[in-house]
Amino acid sequence: MSGNFLPPVQLTASGRPVLQRNEVECFYLSSVDLISEDEPTNIPFPNLKSGLLILTSHRLLWISDSSSSESTGAFAVPLAAISHIFSHKKSIKSMFASPRIRFQLSLTPDGRVSGHGLRSVVATIVLRGKGDCDAFLAKFWENWRTRAWEDDGPAPGSSSNSGSAPASSGIYSSDGTVRMVGVAGILRKEQEMWESTDKSLQDAFQDLNALMSKAKEMVMLAEKMRQKLLSGSTSQTNASNDEEMGTKEEMQDWLLSVGIISPVTKESAGAMYHQQLSRQLADFVKVPLERAGGMVNLIDIYCLFNRARGTELISPDDLLQACFLWEKFDVPVVLRKFDSGVMVIQNKSHSDEEVFTKIKVLVMKPDALRAGISASDAARTLGVAPAMAKEHLLSAESKGLLCRDISPDGFRFYINLFTEIDRDDLHLVKDHGIYATWVRANHAPQ
Repeated sequence: MSGNFLPPVQLTASGRPVLQRNEVECFYLSSVDLISEDEPTNIPFPNLKSGLLILTSHRLLWISDSSSSESTGAFAVPLAAISHIFSHKKSIKSMFASPRIRFQLSLTPDGRVSGHGLRSVVATIVLRGKGDCDAFLAKFWENWRTRAWEDDGPAPGSSSNSGSAPASSGIYSSDGTVRMVGVAGILRKEQEMWESTDKSLQDAFQDLNALMSKAKEMVMLAEKMRQKLLSGSTSQTNASNDEEMGTKEEMQDWLLSVGIISPVTKESAGAMYHQQLSRQLADFVKVPLERAGGMVNLIDIYCLFNRARGTELISPDDLLQACFLWEKFDVPVVLRKFDSGVMVIQNKSHSDEEVFTKIKVLVMKPDALRAGISASDAARTLGVAPAMAKEHLLSAESKGLLCRDISPDGFRFYINLFTEIDRDDLHLVKDHGIYATWVRANHAPQ
């Protein structure tokens, strides 16, 4: 019934909503009900219980809590379909009840939410969890009035400096020309100093806001160019040569690293910051993991993720907490720590056995049987960084597949021949198996 009334929301593998073009998340509230207390009998408004409510620049997104059994799924309320937002009335009764925010939705004759509907219904947001109702309502009003869904460009600045003199306070006369002395004079000078400082700060932050808006414009432009390139590469494959295709792929890689249009921030997510950051990180690492063979060093992910977030940088502790939360969520990635202390992010489908098989094939080559292999040799075979290749080699050693030799030149790894020794007859020389292969490789003419 919800799907017939409210449009559904597509979710990523980590459970985060798929945003529309140029849509930005602005506020999060947990344990929220979306109901209609005074619905008409002929309008089947869905009663959505206990979910996550996300306010964006374009929509209200309600995502069901996994622990809730009454209603499941994810649904959206387009801000364009809202015709009125009621003021939040405070009373003695409201102090002992869950905060409620009411707004009016326009409906089509068949009961669907639409910005050009002929009927209407009043919906109610009930905040069951811990959330700042006043801050949410203020942001709700701001996004609804801005109407960002009508214009993909940045919303016009809300501040307007008319250049007029500041409003007079009690220590000023009506024309502002009376000069006061004593305590009043000191207060007046203090007021003038604060007004001057405030004006300087406003000018500085206006420049910063302009820079931020331009940065968002560049990210949006990069996303549009990437989509155009992706569509062009499929339709014009036959007409393009290899050099042009290589250039397009490089351009796509560069555009993918430009940034995240709607990064999760502490200001928008509040108490759910690390939960939402964890889900967004799980979606972000998908592409780097595919390129790196299913495993990436945590330090590399930290640099890539912060570069994509632009000015909304996160700390190493925030990254670690986000990774630790993956154990509670059903996401396809996991944080892994090697015996040496190196931490990596890998796909759950990543198999160490496949890596060990490739390493065994490498160390069984004649040159490797004679001189062993280094981390650089394994890195070229596995397609990973030498530091990661070394961790794989050490893991193979702990499993008994390899032995290592430490010299001034570094680590060299060899196939483990001790597994070929018969404990009942230590002097027995086998003419078959790995040992025989090693003997033939070392006695073969070079």
